[in-house]
Amino acid sequence: MAPGGEANVGSAQSDAGANASSKSSNLPPMTERMRDILPAIASRAEHCEELRMVPAENVAALRGIGYLRAMVPRAYGGAEENPVELYRAARLLASACPSTAWATQLLMGHSHVVAAFSKQAQDDVWGANPEAVACSSVAAMGKFERVSGGIRVTGKYQFSSGCDHAQWAILGGHLANTGTGEPEHCLAILPRSDYQIVDTWFAMGLKGSGSKDIVVDSAFVPGHRVESMGALFMGKSAGVGVHPGILYRIPFSAIFGASFSVVALGAADGMVQAYTERLRGRTSAITGQKAIEAMPSYMRLAESAHELYAATLMLEKDWNEFVAFGAGELELTPNTMASWRTNQAFAVKLAVRAADRLYEASGGTAGYLKSPVQRYWRDVHMAASHYYVDYDLAARILGRHLMGLPPDRTLI
Repeated sequence: MAPGGEANVGSAQSDAGANASSKSSNLPPMTERMRDILPAIASRAEHCEELRMVPAENVAALRGIGYLRAMVPRAYGGAEENPVELYRAARLLASACPSTAWATQLLMGHSHVVAAFSKQAQDDVWGANPEAVACSSVAAMGKFERVSGGIRVTGKYQFSSGCDHAQWAILGGHLANTGTGEPEHCLAILPRSDYQIVDTWFAMGLKGSGSKDIVVDSAFVPGHRVESMGALFMGKSAGVGVHPGILYRIPFSAIFGASFSVVALGAADGMVQAYTERLRGRTSAITGQKAIEAMPSYMRLAESAHELYAATLMLEKDWNEFVAFGAGELELTPNTMASWRTNQAFAVKLAVRAADRLYEASGGTAGYLKSPVQRYWRDVHMAASHYYVDYDLAARILGRHLMGLPPDRTLI
């Protein structure tokens, strides 16, 4: 199967998101544009790992199809494309090169975060350079200190995927709430001139994502480029209402959270493709039996395909609910919010299980570094290690909700 080809797992996709996207643009749907560049992206997958960052050619190809500006507001020349179509496209991209997908879908999706900041902050980011993108490290790893007119940021931040290709960074820290005095998780947007990139990304999986460290030494950030996570999560930040599109009425937490599961599923799709191709041509060196004639080999494939099909149904339901909420057709309830937050993690758990089953049946040569099977397996596991898709955390969140217990405020 060619890179980005779809087995039965893709048949769960509905057309609602694609139709909504095509109505607002004369361009083909993003999935079609993505398929056009997948063979070239796949051909550079090994090179991407060797570089330990996304190759410039991949970034240029994605910029060429409009992917990196897909969530930039129209007021700044962006496309405001439908997120359902964008998640499908990211999943396709991950089936060709999970590292490229991980880094660039974050660079693309961070435009949604920037659009939730003040109009002045958005002018800072896109006014002089409409092509600008932002990387991030949202955990409160640095020190935020209030000063006249804004804050000072100092600290070392990890896991800033795609930072080599970004002109801005969105970084996290704590500030005392002006009303209660309690520490509050906040985000600040800094230009590239205010931080250094330190190459620490020597990782087992997603090796080409370039998820390096960012170091900031007492950089001043004006107040209009600072927002609390609470305001962003609850739709009360300064940018709310600046742009009328459906996309910007969807909560930051929903858009940001969905970014991680699509890469895990896409990598598992790639594993299915690689396993299927390998199965067709593999013969046991000991028995001489063709692998495709061994019943367990294709039974494993069937079960993994079913798991990805189930994960697809779950995630696409949520994605379409995002759009329905943005269009005013769905009311947010505690059940909806708990599902959106935790379904992502369960879908990734299914993707890991699907990949593990196939890797176990792939034989010793699948472990050679030239084999795409081992790369997809490593990348699925690395994607699953992200905080947002940690199923133990998700189960705590959903379990408390199901039992009627108050939310644990230490979990986001």
